Amino acid sequence: MTGAAFFDLDRTLLPKASGPALSAAMRETGVVSARMPGEALLFGYFNLLGESLGSIALARQAVLVARGKTRDAFDAAAELAADVLEPMVGPFARMLIDEHHAAGRPVVLATTTPEHLVRPLAARLGIDHVIATRYEVGDDGCFTGRNGGHFVWSMGKVAAVREWAEAEGVDLDASFAYSDSIYDAPLLRAVGNPGAVNPDPRLQALAVAARWPVLHFDTSPGVLKLPVIGMELQRAIALLARPEVFPYAKFTVGGVDNIPTDGPAILVGNHRSYFDLVAMAVAFRRTPRSARFLGKKELFDVPGLGSIFRAGGGISVDRRAEDPDSPDAFAAAVRAIHGGELVAMMPEGTIPRGIHFFEPGMRGFPGAARLAHLTKVPVIPFAITGTEKVWPRSAKIPRVTNLLGRPEVTVTFGEPVDLKYRSVPRDMERIFDAITEMLPDEVREPARPTLAELALTYPDGVVPAEDRWFAVDGDEQV
Repeated sequence: MTGAAFFDLDRTLLPKASGPALSAAMRETGVVSARMPGEALLFGYFNLLGESLGSIALARQAVLVARGKTRDAFDAAAELAADVLEPMVGPFARMLIDEHHAAGRPVVLATTTPEHLVRPLAARLGIDHVIATRYEVGDDGCFTGRNGGHFVWSMGKVAAVREWAEAEGVDLDASFAYSDSIYDAPLLRAVGNPGAVNPDPRLQALAVAARWPVLHFDTSPGVLKLPVIGMELQRAIALLARPEVFPYAKFTVGGVDNIPTDGPAILVGNHRSYFDLVAMAVAFRRTPRSARFLGKKELFDVPGLGSIFRAGGGISVDRRAEDPDSPDAFAAAVRAIHGGELVAMMPEGTIPRGIHFFEPGMRGFPGAARLAHLTKVPVIPFAITGTEKVWPRSAKIPRVTNLLGRPEVTVTFGEPVDLKYRSVPRDMERIFDAITEMLPDEVREPARPTLAELALTYPDGVVPAEDRWFAVDGDEQV
């Protein structure tokens, strides 16, 4: 027996209630003449906090509105509503539907919303089956004002799903279910692979306690959103990253207008310090967007810190490919781009140390160009300077006491790189050149350092004997 994938509709496949679109479509096509009492207030509450007994009471009363009307009287309204609702289904939801199909699982829409109103939407989304509330039809072909089976909500939904699964030979233990509502907890418990999507506060608590995955179909998998307000953790951090929070540095951010206001792009820049993360947070405070940053696996392996990186949308990169079970960072980046997100990376892979820190130009991995060739999305270069003066490689923490002679930290975003898409290595050179051109002369072609300056670029603050020659005072003691 195979499994299936069951999707709830409102606040799951859709980011909010379908009711307003359905109500407007029915009024426009003339099958109803007015809104139901309290409709706007209940839908507003639903969109903010999720399902309530009030919204379900409204759904139960909807059967009376259909009494005396033929089933096909609602066809035009259902198609009109589908025109509005179908574009609201996000790309990550569509990708998940495709993945279940690719795995051979039928995809099922399991919703309280009346079946005759949602079937056109299900068809447009490529959904195979619909389990929804059905209205009873009398001998005259008209709705009677009563339900014709389960009211597909809570225990009624799981009962309808069990009946369907038994009839179709579907194994619920091998199945997946996705919902936002605590009232769908019976369904989520009935399958082997539950997923809490955009969960209401009570389902969020249950999912954490039960260790169920918490998903959001408008972001990459694993991204944490703050309950109720629905803000990404990364955006919250960016909003808190005010320059005055870091009084030991002066920030200058330029070229933010070069970051697309919507749609995917690849941001590629240089790496000079651990403080680069703070600099980028300050820079992203000036945009309405967040990005999926690629970082080395070693950072994600740090207890506590790694969890924060993942929750903030970070993508772990196993540079040495030592762990065969490590997730494919490239696939995760492609997924994010297909979902319309920004992907950011520093292709040097790590902070250059020693002599390499002072070499002109850049060198690193070609992943940014590979990703650009595969996706054909804009590549936006960015250049960071000054962060190494705030937090040198040799220090365990930033120089937080440097309040008088504060170093200037700059983050500059450039115009999209003109790639030719004929050669990955050559296009990677174009990306490196675009970043380098935005750097000041003293960074682009740095002077040879003193031993003290060279020592700042090593993790232990000690220049190896074989590298001392590079310093202008290399014959002296450090």
